[in-house]
Amino acid sequence: MATRVRHVTIDCADPYTLGSFWAQVLEVPLGEEDEPGDPEALVDAPGASLLFIAVPEAKAVKNRLHLDLQPEDRSRDEEVVRLLALGAVLVDDQRRPDGTGWAVLADIEGNEFCVERSAAERG
Repeated sequence: MATRVRHVTIDCADPYTLGSFWAQVLEVPLGEEDEPGDPEALVDAPGASLLFIAVPEAKAVKNRLHLDLQPEDRSRDEEVVRLLALGAVLVDDQRRPDGTGWAVLADIEGNEFCVERSAAERG
């Protein structure tokens, strides 16, 4: 019998708000039982569930672990525009003129993540 990853857990200041942001990013609902002020929130997305847990300390350094997102029905650049409109911030732009590369963004609490090219763009 194998072991599997059940959740990717993310420490944060406000689980409900950050979980709501990521639910919009991944286009899935926030957990039905999650409410503002709860100490945790769950985003059950295909591939991996994200569990947001309240901690007292603020983020202080670069993440040692980050998510790489690959849009399914949009281009990488369209996805970056959508995520910026949701409140993400562009941290580092590694997109190249030939269409390769990625964009590093940060979520509303400063956690870095990358947006890669879609499968169609890699095709």
